[in-house]
Amino acid sequence: MNPNVFAFGGFMMSTLLLVVLWSIFWKGLALWHAAKRNEAGWFVAILLVNTIGILEMIYLFGVAKVKGDGLFR
Repeated sequence: MNPNVFAFGGFMMSTLLLVVLWSIFWKGLALWHAAKRNEAGWFVAILLVNTIGILEMIYLFGVAKVKGDGLFR
């Protein structure tokens, strides 16, 4: 068996891990802000739809108008 196959598999696993961590970070922030603002529709949509952080960022910066310093408040 070609040893390069395993190296590629390790790259794929680390890339997948980064994507999962990225998605969890943005989903957590967006869910937290939606809950704080009592926006149940957005909360459910963000919870159920996986967009690798895209929907979450649209909600945070476009709908909720959260500024950079307000992300963690």
